[in-house]
Amino acid sequence: MVYTIVVHMRAKPGADNIAKLHAKLNEASAIYSKDKETISWFVMQSVHDPQDFTIVERYENEGSQKYHLGNPYWKTFDPYVVPLLEKPMDLRRFEELVPKEGEEALLKQ
Repeated sequence: MVYTIVVHMRAKPGADNIAKLHAKLNEASAIYSKDKETISWFVMQSVHDPQDFTIVERYENEGSQKYHLGNPYWKTFDPYVVPLLEKPMDLRRFEELVPKEGEEALLKQ
């Protein structure tokens, strides 16, 4: 089952903070996308507010995070990113939905 982590972060005000976070997230995506058992590692910026960013990390399973956390780059990420943030990261963990038996019948009720 695909294991997904969604991280929302908000940069401190100021073009310099936004630009630095933007650059670091692009760098992180290029590095982490190559980790073993990583399906995808996407970074996004809000079309409504340039201070708002989101990361969507998709792994083959929950245990796949060990490769991400074991990547030497991981130790450099938080020390660089956290000082650029207006508030703490909002990290949420999910398992992607898969069809369940009988589910289609519920939609016909």
